[in-house]
Amino acid sequence: MTEDRLDRLRVLAHPLRMRLLSLLTGAAMSSAEAARELGEKQANVSYHLRRLHTAGLVEPAGEVVIRGGRAKRYRHDPASAGPFLDREPEEERILLNALADELTRRSAQRKPGAKYSTTDAEVWVDERVWQRARALANELGNLLHAHAKPPRTPGTHRVSATVALFRLEQR
Repeated sequence: MTEDRLDRLRVLAHPLRMRLLSLLTGAAMSSAEAARELGEKQANVSYHLRRLHTAGLVEPAGEVVIRGGRAKRYRHDPASAGPFLDREPEEERILLNALADELTRRSAQRKPGAKYSTTDAEVWVDERVWQRARALANELGNLLHAHAKPPRTPGTHRVSATVALFRLEQR
């Protein structure tokens, strides 16, 4: 894998950047607004937003006046990550590790007593079932991203969803 491709993947796989992508799916925000929401330093968030913008994963979405100055707001279009990866084995490994780390972080924040769904499977299925499972996972992701709202919008719930479907090597 070329260093350029590995660097592009590192942009996507950084834990704070993954949190920013999720946050900016529901609302356009400046680095200061995103920093307040995530409990991070504004300078740190600003740096990571610039990296995401350079990689084409966030796009400018207007400006906001803050303390007499202007700050760019950014928004994430979940479809922008699709063509971003060519999905070589090393890229997949880095991405899946980042997803696992993010799931671990989020699971520590699970609301006690709230209903939830989980599944885990290492099974053998035919091609028709495999294609349907992938379609359902894509539909789930599209549904959640299309209806994401700004943080703390009345009547909404903060939820986590991590789905990774892949074929395993046959032994």
